[in-house]
Amino acid sequence: MLIDTHCHLTDERLAGETENIIASLEADGLESVITVGYDEPSSREGAQLAARFADVYCTVGMHPHDASAATQDVYDEFVSLANGNPKVVAIGEIGLDYYYDLSPRETQKKVFAEQLELARFLKLPVCLHVRDAYEDCRRILADNADKLTYGVLLHCYSGSAEMVPVFGKFDAYFAFGGAITFKNARRNLEALLAVPRDRLLLETDCPYMTPVPYRGQTNFPKYVNLVADKAAEVLGLQRAEVEDITTENAKRLFNRLK
Repeated sequence: MLIDTHCHLTDERLAGETENIIASLEADGLESVITVGYDEPSSREGAQLAARFADVYCTVGMHPHDASAATQDVYDEFVSLANGNPKVVAIGEIGLDYYYDLSPRETQKKVFAEQLELARFLKLPVCLHVRDAYEDCRRILADNADKLTYGVLLHCYSGSAEMVPVFGKFDAYFAFGGAITFKNARRNLEALLAVPRDRLLLETDCPYMTPVPYRGQTNFPKYVNLVADKAAEVLGLQRAEVEDITTENAKRLFNRLK
């Protein structure tokens, strides 16, 4: 059984389908899913969804796109949602996005560091969104290394193979999704091959990043099976080995997963 370590079940593109998606998880070969927060409403809705369904977990956090909206009241809400709640497994997705720059870069950096402190306080790992900002991300992690005790995940890793050992110094995990199935995936596949087996996770980022052959359509957690198939092919592993490795890794990092 697989774990989709990053999906967005609260996204409006899945409106009306969420409960059916969850009901079919076991039949689709999924043990559990983690629905990821990216602002205050999505974090709250994710926590509510996780409270209703045993095989749904969640994260809370402020995406770099929305960093300008971060306030102490938002952080207090995240603490209220996560503190003592076994269904909240990480702070995320947080980080830096210099591709879209929807929040000023200095604001992104500030909010990123503040949420690393929040994760330390809550004793939770962090789930990072990083796009075109890997060196600044590295610097911020290095400056806040004392706050990384509970784990680091680079979601939808798009960095180079050469950067894998750089982030490995922070004992980071790396998650791969539908991008490894794309025709232009050479860089992603090189990075996949560079990741230590005990630091590899799988995800969908649904409803986005839909793998081949469904690219261009809505993504669903069940399509993590296609990601697992491709990972097994590239790594020269049996499909069952990929399932065992990535599920064990997910439970090690997100230690609230059952």
